[in-house]
Amino acid sequence: MSSPASQRGKLLLTTVICLTLHSGCIFPRGQRYRHFTTPTPLPPGQILVLGFMGGREPWNNDERNVRKLALKLRSMNDPGICIETVENKKRSLAIELIRNAFDRNRDGKLDEQERSSIRLILYSQSFGGAAVVKLARQLKKINVPVFLTVQVDSIGRGDRVIPPNVAHAANLFQGNGWINRGEPEIRAEDPARTTIIGNFKYDYSHKQIDVSKVPFMKKAFRVAHTRMEYDPDAWANVEELILDSIKKLR
Repeated sequence: MSSPASQRGKLLLTTVICLTLHSGCIFPRGQRYRHFTTPTPLPPGQILVLGFMGGREPWNNDERNVRKLALKLRSMNDPGICIETVENKKRSLAIELIRNAFDRNRDGKLDEQERSSIRLILYSQSFGGAAVVKLARQLKKINVPVFLTVQVDSIGRGDRVIPPNVAHAANLFQGNGWINRGEPEIRAEDPARTTIIGNFKYDYSHKQIDVSKVPFMKKAFRVAHTRMEYDPDAWANVEELILDSIKKLR
């Protein structure tokens, strides 16, 4: 007969395995470049909006709010905007898309004229927040400007300092989580070149958000983080930030 300590160890192991399976850590996601629908190159003046998924979520999970917002923006049927969602481990696909979208003479590189015409917006949630900042740094190395970055409850290393090729940046976060708390304060590497729109804190100590449809293993130990992902007020603010930026880019 197993001892109480042995039984607790087995229970802990079972919990870890279930969490890993439900988060998708064992099975890699399969987003490929062919999954993008944006025609390239884009006509002059067209805006590219990329949303980065959180966790190990696939790019086409319509139940996640990064994807929901992308589909809502697409439903506007604005011919001047192209919207895609990207898995947060697939920054290389995003860079390939950005290059193809704005390489209008199709010579395989972005010249000075093409770079100056880039209209790019990046938004994200959870681990997607760190992915967006890392992507912005990669784009800085090839002199690609980013008009706006938006991070929602950003988690991950290196998501605090915004590189100077980003013109505007906003950060929405919560501090109620036991384990997962979003980055509380982003700052500009060069304040003369990057405007921090704000670090907006959300409090879920009393605010109730319906997360009943979220599987238990996906919200275990991260209730506040999950509530923020499904908070309609937070995503309404993200949408407003994006639409306001689109107006400014025109």
